[in-house]
Amino acid sequence: MPTIRIATFNCENLFARYNFRDSLEPPRDGFSINDLSFDFYDMRSKRITAAAVKETDADIICLQEVDNQPVLDRFTGEFLATTAAKRYRHRVLIDGNDPRHIDVAFLSRYPITAIRTHRHDRNAANTAALFSRDCLRVDIDVAGEVLTLYGNHFKSMMGGRAATRARRVEQADGMLAILKRDWGDSLAGQFAVLGDLNDYPEADPNGTTTGLGALLDHPGLIDPITRLDPQHRWTHYFARERAYRQLDYILMSQALAAKSSGDGKPGRVLKGLPWRADRYTGNRFDDVGEDTPKASDHAPLYLDLDLGPVEV
Repeated sequence: MPTIRIATFNCENLFARYNFRDSLEPPRDGFSINDLSFDFYDMRSKRITAAAVKETDADIICLQEVDNQPVLDRFTGEFLATTAAKRYRHRVLIDGNDPRHIDVAFLSRYPITAIRTHRHDRNAANTAALFSRDCLRVDIDVAGEVLTLYGNHFKSMMGGRAATRARRVEQADGMLAILKRDWGDSLAGQFAVLGDLNDYPEADPNGTTTGLGALLDHPGLIDPITRLDPQHRWTHYFARERAYRQLDYILMSQALAAKSSGDGKPGRVLKGLPWRADRYTGNRFDDVGEDTPKASDHAPLYLDLDLGPVEV
């Protein structure tokens, strides 16, 4: 039976920024205004980012830290177009709440038939937006079957895990409330939550526990990375603490988890990490540096699913 591959990847600062140029003839794609021309920030790194996306070869990939829809479209068109069957013809991004304008996006080889944003959802105290960026729901038509994916990017641990934990707790609680509203308390449906949830499952030495308990402890959600040996469950390297941790997730409903193909284990693409992340001893993509350039400080995480015959 044919399979499809879903993935998540924090592609780290997929931005367009101003470049000043002389005698510029502005193109007509919205990337230039008079003598101010937009171009990708850190082009060397973005080429490696693209190599990581192509190596992942996901049919549907959730990206985090994307500037806007024109950047998503241009990045896809310039760096990801290969064969017709590999094209990401379906792309979506909704501007979210982050002051740096880093948004959640989806690329898909299959039609996106419905989109729902939760950027306007408020926390319980009504003091702030619930989600730091967005919880972006997409419904995707896979040969007549609807696959529902939720892309998210929770509050970072900048400032310390303990100090920022409460925000991730309310975001995880809010994510679970959305799932229960959409699928019932038992979460009976064909869906997955993907993204950089910015916390890891284990408690740290000072006793701070994960802020993701509402999701990780729910019996209706399966984290396939637990099918890997513990030493292979990390998706992010934090240089300051020389720490390898899981920050990226594909949390599946029981119904979707049952459709995992092969051995049911997810994969990671580690070849775009900087050489300083030396727990991974394999080859890197061309031009990867000790610190920069790199694809990201996150690794793409992917999983194959048996959803039946698919025609694009």
